[in-house]
Amino acid sequence: MSTVPRSPLRSVALVLAVTVVLSAVLTAVQVPSPVLFAAVLGGMAHALTSPTPLALPGWGVLVAQGLIGITVGALVDLATLRRLGTEAVPVVLVVVGTLVLSIGAGRVLALRRDVSPTTGVFSLVAGGASGVVAVARDLGADDRVVTVVQYLRVLVVLLTMPVVTALVFHPPSGGGTPGSTDAGLPADLTFVAVSLAAGLLLARVVPVSTMSLLGPLLVSSVLAAGGWLGAVSVPTALEWLAFALIGVQVGLRFTRASLHSIARMLPVVLALIAVVVVGTAGLGEVLTWLTPADPLTAYLATTPGGLFAVLAIASDSGADATYVMAVQLLRLLVILAILPLLARWLRRPGD
Repeated sequence: MSTVPRSPLRSVALVLAVTVVLSAVLTAVQVPSPVLFAAVLGGMAHALTSPTPLALPGWGVLVAQGLIGITVGALVDLATLRRLGTEAVPVVLVVVGTLVLSIGAGRVLALRRDVSPTTGVFSLVAGGASGVVAVARDLGADDRVVTVVQYLRVLVVLLTMPVVTALVFHPPSGGGTPGSTDAGLPADLTFVAVSLAAGLLLARVVPVSTMSLLGPLLVSSVLAAGGWLGAVSVPTALEWLAFALIGVQVGLRFTRASLHSIARMLPVVLALIAVVVVGTAGLGEVLTWLTPADPLTAYLATTPGGLFAVLAIASDSGADATYVMAVQLLRLLVILAILPLLARWLRRPGD
């Protein structure tokens, strides 16, 4: 494929066109996070065909990270958090077990000379794919590899979870998906604006590299749990904007050499993803021994990714969706909180 110079305006137009068209296609075939995938491919469409430099402005990345943090924070509610209280010890043990398993898989991937320890672990850490991708580059990981592997894991989970649920647990279906009692667009926009402004202000004060995501997440968690604005959420268009900005940022950094490198590691990656998926299913079995959770609920609670699909299946199959939400959300928050510590540990001399 030849590369030719392209004006900045034509470059932006190409990225937007590819992103919009592929978003519609990927949504139609129900690919997870279709806008993020499409935006990665949109950025790649320019990066691999032209030497013209193109990059997102710094503020765009900050806004995208903040919006992803707010999307996570909007899921927090007091009832979900209280649910963990009586079974905190076994749930925490299972969450820690999941982290150890996925970090171990990441270290195995990092045995390859073309994968750093930080990139390997961030690629396979189980849960919070959008948040991990959003801050991977800031923490020293190769966000191109992290993006491909993280969303490959999500895709594997989404393909296997309905099959395992149907064949192993034989649940009834038709219970419906979780209902929505959203407070309305004005309240949602107020929620996003306050969370983003206060969260990014907090990020300027606290010298932690992931605070542009964690700051808005913390503020939005407080607002969502407090219920002062009602049952708020991030408007879909703003979620799409966040995913598009992060995806384009990653896609623009691809080169032909990096693409070939990622393709060569796919067999190893798929094997490690299978190990993580099977291992977390085993941790679900452990959860049934240590708590009153039924096997299906425990399996869905420990599934490594695809939060919204997991909740939909939990609701439709008669599993305890609140419990599933609580465990999944706890793991998600723990992962996003410890990413800076993980990155610092993985960059130790001698590693």
